[in-house]
Amino acid sequence: MVMTRPVLFFGELLIRLTAPGHELLMQSPSLSLHVGGAEANVAIGLASLGHDCVMISRVPDNALGRGAVAEVRGRGVDCRHVSTGPGRMGLYFLSVGAGLRASEIVYDRGGSSFASAPGEGVDWDVVLGGACLLHLSGITPALGPAAAEAALKAARAARRIGVPVSFDGNYRAMLWDAWDSNPRAILSDLISMADILFGNHRDLSLALGHDFSGDGADRRREAAEAGFAAFPHLKLIASTARHTVSADHHRIAARIDQRDGAYQTEEIDVTGIVDRIGAGDAFAAGVLHAHLSGGDVKAMAETGLALTVLKHSLPGDASLFGQGDIDAFIAGGLDVRR
Repeated sequence: MVMTRPVLFFGELLIRLTAPGHELLMQSPSLSLHVGGAEANVAIGLASLGHDCVMISRVPDNALGRGAVAEVRGRGVDCRHVSTGPGRMGLYFLSVGAGLRASEIVYDRGGSSFASAPGEGVDWDVVLGGACLLHLSGITPALGPAAAEAALKAARAARRIGVPVSFDGNYRAMLWDAWDSNPRAILSDLISMADILFGNHRDLSLALGHDFSGDGADRRREAAEAGFAAFPHLKLIASTARHTVSADHHRIAARIDQRDGAYQTEEIDVTGIVDRIGAGDAFAAGVLHAHLSGGDVKAMAETGLALTVLKHSLPGDASLFGQGDIDAFIAGGLDVRR
């Protein structure tokens, strides 16, 4: 059963510009455009599954900003808390990999309306009133000191008034390295206020300042237990394990850790990949969908895995699949659905 109370998302709306096919950037004079952003992708994924989703962001008052908001709103996300302000639209450019050549991203986000004043004018106590969950990601604090403080302020407000916090580590070294940042301290603060963490042993290693010695599932459990010990509010850790064979052939498994145990799926071979960008956000949407619908750890892992695998077949940043698509995927069979 889908929750009726809204899920709130705080983060930057972005425009993605992609080189045609598998070309390099600037190889030919054309780029395709998609609207995305880590938090918006999760919001769109959950809205596609019937949840009431509300986006909190800031865009410039121009054609790019208005177009991005229209796209997200058109996917069923409430954008009444997306404000406008000085600055520019955040962009990123993608060259899709092929064979043994990896995909490559170039960010162009400096001075964006969101990064400059991300939480300006947001009364968090009012905005969070009645919400069932606040979802944040580590990309927001990576944008600079103003964005880091805004993310912390939002999480503190949610913690204070009793709204559960979902946090995706989403470590982006290129963004953190662009300013005099302290990702370990900031991300640790955010994880300390989270009930749900999307992250693996690498995210917890960064937050806790030490490595984990095991391998595979054992290392993930060791990291999860260390995370639960360090962060008392944390109830659930969701992660994927991805083995990259080539740019268009990956093997993916999903895992849910709780304080009293864990569940991990078998690997699924994902071939003929169309677009892997946003697959982690699709996973988050699937896990949250099952969690908010009362599913157990098995349902959360399998729903998250189904949505992340399906996302690899879809161009663009966000999952647009409904419950019927998830059910069909889990049931198996690749014949035409008529």
